[in-house]
Amino acid sequence: MDKKPKIRFKGFDDAWEQRELNYYLETSTEKNTKELYDKTDVFSVSGDFGIVNQIEFQGRSFAGASVANYGIVNTGDVVYTKSPLNSNPYGIIKTNKLKPGIVSTLYAVYHPKKNTFSNFVQTYFEQNARVNNYLHPLVNKGAKNDMKVSNDNALKGDVVFPNYEEQKRIYDFFEALDNLITLHQRKYEKLKNVKKSMLEKMFPKNNSKFPEIRFKGFTDAWEQRKLGESSLYRRGSFPQPYGNPEWYGGENAMPFVQVADVGNNMKLINSTKQTISKLAQPMSVFIPKGSVVVTLQGSIGRVAITQYDAYLDRTVLFFEKFKQETNTNFWSYLIKNKFEYEARLAPGGTIKTITKEALSDFDLILPKVGEQTKIGAFFSKLDNLITLHQRKCEKLKNIKKSMLEKMFV
Repeated sequence: MDKKPKIRFKGFDDAWEQRELNYYLETSTEKNTKELYDKTDVFSVSGDFGIVNQIEFQGRSFAGASVANYGIVNTGDVVYTKSPLNSNPYGIIKTNKLKPGIVSTLYAVYHPKKNTFSNFVQTYFEQNARVNNYLHPLVNKGAKNDMKVSNDNALKGDVVFPNYEEQKRIYDFFEALDNLITLHQRKYEKLKNVKKSMLEKMFPKNNSKFPEIRFKGFTDAWEQRKLGESSLYRRGSFPQPYGNPEWYGGENAMPFVQVADVGNNMKLINSTKQTISKLAQPMSVFIPKGSVVVTLQGSIGRVAITQYDAYLDRTVLFFEKFKQETNTNFWSYLIKNKFEYEARLAPGGTIKTITKEALSDFDLILPKVGEQTKIGAFFSKLDNLITLHQRKCEKLKNIKKSMLEKMFV
């Protein structure tokens, strides 16, 4: 077995050492017998967030009447959770990065030895396959899916670690990566909340003809119209039967837009799941790039402005023509807002079905085209920022996933 990772920092070239985990950690027997800690100090262990304060993370304490027999967890101690999670059927191993606290007897607590940078232990076991492969030979599961392994025996599996200095360098790298992921995740969530708020405040509500927030220079009342009075629209179509292989792919095939191809970011996915053959195209409905589409089955009310020419399935509707001058960006957000409003009124908060007649009767309220253009551009820019941070977050997560393989033996 090669004891060197594929990628490592400059200056480190020694082979890593394969040893039992008890070479790096020792079992802690410290208990809260003097009750220095109370229920506000109880920790839980999360697969995604590591060791967390139970009350702060879950909103309440799940501790019993007494916490005197709970184990003390100092900063830097390592905790093994003896309970299954979806991706980790034998439990998880995390390091306490918080101030000292306590955990129930369902957890095993370990002190790091002098040769161990304890935060590295969590990084080492962060990859699901690695922690599962380590724990599987050590753990027997009981009839109630409980873990049959002593605290000491949980340390008897083999690990392959570098020296202390390289442990620290690796951890510092992953901590910086995690901070970047968190930064973009927070920006993404914040922008989504801004968008949600602005969709409420920049469109009139409660039968008003004036929005709560609008751009400078616009003061006119918005005009109420029926959807059928404002636009011409039609469903897509597809030759029957759906499963005929002649209808799909081949030379000169084109994208075929179905419900699953309409994303949550006001765009189609980059590549449709199906393409429609040259033979089937005359029996479908062509939609040019820049068309507004809305889903009418399954996930009803998802809206997109198409970014490529395509053909359309009958489960999706597109707006062929507007009867008055209308900004396409604004129209897409207006329609999305209207469907979300209708969903809130529907039983269970979900629109089960929508007929052409019901759609035609939808009440809409629109400003003049100049204000439409401003609003449409604002939300389009906001969506682009949301997508940017979402993609950065996904890219960083993929980098982390790759490095968790390549920077370890």
